[in-house]
Amino acid sequence: MTTDTDILIVGGGSIGVCCAHYLSEAGKDVVLVDKDDVCTGSSYGNQGLIVPSHSIPLAAPGVIGKALRWMFDPASPFYIKPRMDIELARWLLHFQAACTRARMQPSLLALRDLNLASVALFREIAAIDGLDFGFEKKGGLMVYGTEAGLEGGIEEAGILSEKGIRTEILDPGGLQRLDPMADYHAAGAVYYPQDAHLVPAKFVRELARHVSGNGKRVKIHPSTEVIGFRRRDSRIRTVVTTRGDFNANEVVLAGGAWSPVIVAELGMKLPIQPAKGYSVTFERPDRCPSVPASLSEAKVAVTPMGDMLRFGGTLELAGLDLSINKRRVAAILNAVPRYLPHLNPKRLKHIETWRGLRPCTPDGLPFLGRSPTFENLTVAAGHAMIGISLGPITGKLVSQVVTGRTPSVDLELLRLDRFDRP
Repeated sequence: MTTDTDILIVGGGSIGVCCAHYLSEAGKDVVLVDKDDVCTGSSYGNQGLIVPSHSIPLAAPGVIGKALRWMFDPASPFYIKPRMDIELARWLLHFQAACTRARMQPSLLALRDLNLASVALFREIAAIDGLDFGFEKKGGLMVYGTEAGLEGGIEEAGILSEKGIRTEILDPGGLQRLDPMADYHAAGAVYYPQDAHLVPAKFVRELARHVSGNGKRVKIHPSTEVIGFRRRDSRIRTVVTTRGDFNANEVVLAGGAWSPVIVAELGMKLPIQPAKGYSVTFERPDRCPSVPASLSEAKVAVTPMGDMLRFGGTLELAGLDLSINKRRVAAILNAVPRYLPHLNPKRLKHIETWRGLRPCTPDGLPFLGRSPTFENLTVAAGHAMIGISLGPITGKLVSQVVTGRTPSVDLELLRLDRFDRP
């Protein structure tokens, strides 16, 4: 079977569904395919955070030293599974090169612009009649258990504040007043009022339902895995899948951690490493935080989501490995009572333990833009831990690129070939 369409999107996570939303708004007929189903990858079990506060990229000064201390400890916040992998070695070299102040500054500005634009778009999507995905604009907290940690957090807040991200430094009393139901044991915190949160699975699935309803321009094909391409000169003519062929005028790759595998047949190399993360979801107790928080020294996030409470964390470079390391899950849960003594995960009603693969680039910036090799291929991948946060703005930018409009955010730093150039 062969299907013809204006646009074929590969990937049914936050990025792919947001691309479908904005392309359909631009009047395009869209087919979206996914090897599993909508929102079965890292968009499903993440922390649901919309985070201008996370505009400092993963590759930043000082990160290499921390990574070296952590990387061989299987229970640490950051872990690299020892293996012979030339692509991982190249990725680590690019990562090291990006961890400088000169590289960080422009990356920070790019992430700031993307995050702030996305917050505004989330408000617009949340106002669509019939869509409910638990969107709340309560800000976000970075909570520090030690004075040394708080000093580092204040320094980071100063960097962000200089770039237009609003911050508020809280002592223990201020933290208690901001979120009295949390009762933190902490040296202090930094509050980021521009942050927000939502229930990620509801967001992606509700938006997918909205764009693919009766008479809508988007058709979704689950269990449809891309297995090849047919091309003519500098254009992709046909995308070959396990459920038939798709002829498309334009192709959008939003395959997350699997993006490098998908385009390998085209001779393209995308330096994206899958970074495994974990979350554990419980029924929400009567007494728990109402504002999302990062337990900073432990690198553990806490998000209230409607009638759920979710803890998550870790960054594990282990390839396309979806096994669950119970030691790392235990490290997340054991960190919680150190900051929230009244909140013992062992006494909460467990719903789900989850793991997923976040697509990480070496410099902490996503790939977003036209392929330099194929004139009808646009890539939107490599959003690391902030794929939910950047979903709407990525979708809007992809729509602008595909339809020939001027992007509303400068995409120069997000070019696909930026690691090929000196």
